[in-house]
Amino acid sequence: MGFAFRDGLILGATLSTFFGFGPALFALVQTSIHRGVKSAISLAFGVFMSDLLLVLLTFEGALQVVEEPKNKLAFGLVSGLILVVFGVVTYLKRPKTETEEIQLKNPKTITFILKGFFLNVVNPFIWIFWMGTMIAVTATYGKNEHAIIAMFLTALVTVFSFDCLKSYLAAKLKPLLTMKLLTLINNIAGIGLILFGLSLIIRVFL
Repeated sequence: MGFAFRDGLILGATLSTFFGFGPALFALVQTSIHRGVKSAISLAFGVFMSDLLLVLLTFEGALQVVEEPKNKLAFGLVSGLILVVFGVVTYLKRPKTETEEIQLKNPKTITFILKGFFLNVVNPFIWIFWMGTMIAVTATYGKNEHAIIAMFLTALVTVFSFDCLKSYLAAKLKPLLTMKLLTLINNIAGIGLILFGLSLIIRVFL
């Protein structure tokens, strides 16, 4: 069983380090800077829950439905449009001053959890990643379901831990940021989400 935990740790660290630059990361950094570490960790937990759901669906073979050409087109279009809308809202959002932030009531934790969940679940590349990983893991471990579960749980917990670390580090940067830089971060995050969404829409037609 030890090899399953080792493989899960390597997979989680690799996913967080080299493949963790999707739309969820933009939202994570922005949330940490503007709303604090607790809100960003709530968003990260939403990402964790969506990954867990996708892994479970993949394990049951349910995600094969997405590979149907008609379904793939519809899913890609809807996902891309959602990311574009998120991006436009983020780009247009004006950073709050410290006084305004104190007066502004922070949204409930569930709001950030749901945002993280949907930002991650509408990313088709995450679906494809987990499907490919499940195929590879199943080929390696065969019918050893306990090892498969241990590996994926370790990977997901590792990704969540890395996201929490990113949230903490982003929040530490806030005292060094001016309103101009905060606006720039908003703009970069918004443009990143828009480009990611547009790339999804273009890819489904290619």
